Amino acid sequence: MKIERIEVVPLVVPLAETFKGSAYSMSERATLITRVYTDEGIIGEIYNGDEVHTQHEIARIITEELQPLLVGRDPLLVEACWGAMAPVTFDILRDRKLVIMAIACVDSALWDVVGKAANLPLYRLWGGYRDAMPIIAIGGYHGRSDDELAAEMRYYRDIGLAGCKTKVGGQAPELDAHRFKVMQEAAGEDFILMADANGGYSVAEAVRFVRLVGAESLRWFEEPVRWFNDARGMRDVRYMTGVPVAAGQSELSRKGAGELMATGSIDVCNFDASWSGGPTEWRRVAGMAAVYGVEVGHHEEPQISAHMLASIPHGTYVECFHPDRDPLFWNLLANRPEIRDGAYPLPQGPGWGIELDADYVQRYRADR
Repeated sequence: MKIERIEVVPLVVPLAETFKGSAYSMSERATLITRVYTDEGIIGEIYNGDEVHTQHEIARIITEELQPLLVGRDPLLVEACWGAMAPVTFDILRDRKLVIMAIACVDSALWDVVGKAANLPLYRLWGGYRDAMPIIAIGGYHGRSDDELAAEMRYYRDIGLAGCKTKVGGQAPELDAHRFKVMQEAAGEDFILMADANGGYSVAEAVRFVRLVGAESLRWFEEPVRWFNDARGMRDVRYMTGVPVAAGQSELSRKGAGELMATGSIDVCNFDASWSGGPTEWRRVAGMAAVYGVEVGHHEEPQISAHMLASIPHGTYVECFHPDRDPLFWNLLANRPEIRDGAYPLPQGPGWGIELDADYVQRYRADR
């Protein structure tokens, strides 16, 4: 089998409202659909990322720089293909992150080819540990009233989610703690809650937030401190509060994720395959996490993360958004499995096992 060509389709979907984290906001949902065509008729297809401002440059890197390196290669030799793309990251004068995201798109599509050639869903091809994953929302954005936050948590329960990762870090810990307690009361005792500061607190503020809500209330505290010396700061938050700390989504490679583990900074590594080199690199990080006794998550991207997390024993939760925040997961997937009792059943088709709604793709294409 040989790679013939690679196609990239950018999508941009306007959101019904602006969603605000500690220091960012989102008013559009963007992604790139990547298709790898082979001479045996198998087409690898998947969508990755949420890069509305840079998606056209990422698409250009795929078609103009990565595609020439892969045409004629065997797509089943994924490690060899990854190695062929890696030198494009070596230029120190360019934005390396965009190249790594481009590699992630292609790598993800290559794995779909492998799964389809083997006629196996990827989580089974990678070893398979479970057939369903607990699924949580990312929500509780800033700028919402207490009543709105409470209603949001009840909505997540009603649609069958197991918990929610709530946004904090955009204001004083006392105000965030109040918001958290409102969501906690509305959600109920058996609903899992995490806090995600997106690097919004100082160490002292992060510690104060935990003490206000109680460490026992948090499944984990994600990216609690600012970036300046975050590895040491997260370690300090762990030691001072006893709350598990999660991070890794902001790392571009296994090196950065490995250093968070080696320095005792994290309990959960949520390395993002779509931001950081694809499933090939993510699986390397998951292997390191097993050595350090660190749990593994994944930042967003349920269409990809479910297979990777279900393939290992130390996987945690699939993450999704409210349909207003991520209409792609709820509308682009024509065969999305039904969430039941807090669990997301793994797609059983070969590869990623997903089918994209062609009409939805045409409606939101950003290249026409």
